[in-house]
Amino acid sequence: MKATIIIIDGMGGGIGVQLITKIRELAFRDAEIVALGANAVAAERMVKAGAHRGASGENAVRVMAKQGDFILGPVGIVIADSMMGEITGGMVRAVLDAPAERILLPLEQEHFYIAGLENLPLSGMLDRAVALLRERMTAGGFSTTPA
Repeated sequence: MKATIIIIDGMGGGIGVQLITKIRELAFRDAEIVALGANAVAAERMVKAGAHRGASGENAVRVMAKQGDFILGPVGIVIADSMMGEITGGMVRAVLDAPAERILLPLEQEHFYIAGLENLPLSGMLDRAVALLRERMTAGGFSTTPA
């Protein structure tokens, strides 16, 4: 069964680029990676990193969130006005209402803090997120066999 993995990021798309790179290294044969940027720069960078397709803006997030099996990104994608205001309430609602499983990276920003989490470097968070994705894909019956 083919999985649709949605990566959402904003600003420069750096977190999304790193997630896509790690997922592509695992070469999930039957997974499609869709990059959704809060802006066009983020979307473009994620597509260049290996996403199969990409789009940007609130409407793209609202439409595509319904179609994903998994949504990955920084925790800011579920907090309105995060990422310097790029994440709109409509984007947040789309991510929260999506039928997909969400795997979020606990990255703090200027206006919110996450208490009680282990302090990991970004590379450790990315590794854990991708390991959790593999685990959830396997549990959901999706193929995780390398190409």
